[in-house]
Amino acid sequence: MKLAKSLAVAALTTALTSLAAVAPSWAEWKPSKTVEFIIPAGTGGGADQMARMIQGVIQKHQLMDQSMVVINKSGGAGAEGFMDVKESDGNEHKIIITLSNLFTTPLATGVPFSWEDLTPVSMLALDNFILWVNSESPYQTATDYIEAVKSGADSQFKMAGTGSKQEDQIVTVAIEQVAGKKLTYVPFKGGGDVAKQLVGGHIDSTVNNPIEAVSFWQAGNVRPLCVFAASRIEAQGTAKWQDIPTCKEAGVEIEYQMLRGIFMSPGVSQEVVDYYVDLFQKVRETQEWKDFMAKGAFTQTFLSGDDYKKWVADAAVVHKDLMTKAGFLAAN
Repeated sequence: MKLAKSLAVAALTTALTSLAAVAPSWAEWKPSKTVEFIIPAGTGGGADQMARMIQGVIQKHQLMDQSMVVINKSGGAGAEGFMDVKESDGNEHKIIITLSNLFTTPLATGVPFSWEDLTPVSMLALDNFILWVNSESPYQTATDYIEAVKSGADSQFKMAGTGSKQEDQIVTVAIEQVAGKKLTYVPFKGGGDVAKQLVGGHIDSTVNNPIEAVSFWQAGNVRPLCVFAASRIEAQGTAKWQDIPTCKEAGVEIEYQMLRGIFMSPGVSQEVVDYYVDLFQKVRETQEWKDFMAKGAFTQTFLSGDDYKKWVADAAVVHKDLMTKAGFLAAN
């Protein structure tokens, strides 16, 4: 009797152990309802285009059982979007694409938000900034443009950009420091609107991301003068990005790239984070993503886990330094 009982217990233990071993594959987390994809910027800009492309890829290739809806929340230089995610503690169905306003918005506005209030998921790429002028302007090189600014009066030249005291204006201030003259900075809600202002001849220059201006460049409406990166763009495609010199080559000692990454609500489990990391890895394997990277001249760098957290922490320090030097910090 005792032997039979012992055998029964042993059999039960073995069964439970076997169940435990396979349970993760049965109970692996995945979305149970629509996932909200928040964009803390306006329509038409780089973040908006990337998020909508990702949504389309996920849907086309059925990479997720549930649907994904893209929502623009650009109010307060993106604070609307970031605060929405911050306040959605434990929400496993809300993610946000980030740009440099992840750092600049709280520093410039004093809004009670930090990247540490969110859960880092992954870096998708680094985005470049290019100095653009209208194709009918007389400036053929970055040196031509900078010399014209130097020769002009303060505030004579107009630079349009996305938002105030964000990445576009940080680069603008850096140009002012090189030229020794003030530019008139004109903010708009998104990079798409900014590019259209240049095409229309309403402003003199922009520092649009490649994806925001490439269609106008290919149509002959705008001219790239230099890229604010350490080296020339390597992306291959119909646009000849590699022909654009770095700004440093042109004697303009400015270098700046922007994060295109994913965060989500605080308080979610590692299992949930791992699901989204895997999802974006699958997106990166598609031809649509590769074409988008080439068209937008992105630097393809994928990070997750501790490597991603360290990169973000270091970038936060760099942005605080840039914002301090530009005089953009909110008053205490």
